[in-house]
Amino acid sequence: MSSETRTRQHVRTALVAGALSAALAIPLAAWPAVARADATSELQSVQQQIQEGNQAYDEATARVEELRAQIGENEARVAELEAELPAQQERAEDSLRALYKMQQGSGSLIDLLLSADDFYQLLSTIQYLDVIQSNNNDAIEELQASMKELDQARFSLNSQMEEAEQEQQRAEEALEQANAARAELEAEIAAQAAAEEAQRRAAIEAAQRAAAEAAAQAAAAADAEGEQDVTFTTESGTQAPVEVPSSPDAGNVDWSSDKASFVAEWSARIDAYLAGSPLAGQGTTFAEAAWEYGVDPRFSPAISMIESTQGRYCFLPHNAWGWGSSSWNSWEEAIWDHVAGLAAGYGGQLTYAGAQKYCPPNADYWYAGVLANMERI
Repeated sequence: MSSETRTRQHVRTALVAGALSAALAIPLAAWPAVARADATSELQSVQQQIQEGNQAYDEATARVEELRAQIGENEARVAELEAELPAQQERAEDSLRALYKMQQGSGSLIDLLLSADDFYQLLSTIQYLDVIQSNNNDAIEELQASMKELDQARFSLNSQMEEAEQEQQRAEEALEQANAARAELEAEIAAQAAAEEAQRRAAIEAAQRAAAEAAAQAAAAADAEGEQDVTFTTESGTQAPVEVPSSPDAGNVDWSSDKASFVAEWSARIDAYLAGSPLAGQGTTFAEAAWEYGVDPRFSPAISMIESTQGRYCFLPHNAWGWGSSSWNSWEEAIWDHVAGLAAGYGGQLTYAGAQKYCPPNADYWYAGVLANMERI
């Protein structure tokens, strides 16, 4: 091959490569991600509200239970005093009647005089009866004072209980509103992701068509100069469409259920997914942390498979997620911290923007791998 022919072939190859690169680069560089980034940022804010709402609801519930226990103890003490009061009143009345008869009836005084060995014994007997009466009256007054104090405590506790129940109701309503907002945002993000995927695929197809046309024009121009059958390949081989995985179905996670049902369902599913791995048996920890922070319960376990094969190959102690330079003393501590980080920094669910942040060098592979594993749980 002459030097002139080789030069023309190099020129032709460069023209084809330039046309293909330009056609592919323009639509991908113009790829819109602002709307989904805004929604993801808003979702992170909602996640924080859910976390705070969970904490407020738990505190209000604990306060209600505490007051309920105090009310029960107070009512039990009231019942005890109410049971003691009639007997004490009866004893006081008996003493009063005996003293009255002694003071009013000559027969009683004569009986006391005859039964007494001397005058001093008579006085002691009268004083003794008077002391008994006084003590019985004091006991009745003490019981009545205790009853009054307990009635006041009952009123105070009932007022506090009413306030605590109202606070619990407000916290529950705020939590429901935050969960509803999260569901709406997740649906919005999913819709945006689907639209972006369709737009991206359309852009890639358009780029391929433009590249093919540009390559054909470049080839025709080079052929006009006498070159034939020169094929174009890039360093990595022939170009192929970039596959962008779909987003995980957020509807698979039922946030309308109560905490116990949520944890029971997802702990079992996660335990089945992690069986035989170092993370085996941690399903409850993942599920409780996911509920607390409002994170998709599949997200953290799936990342552990991609980053460390479910904790089998950790580069730092108990770090199954390639999570910075962190290490922990236990899986429980590590799981809670990682799920909290996913809520604060990634909106609590898998997104392509999040994949680019979590694994910039290979976001496509990371995103697809995490998605596939989430769908296995």
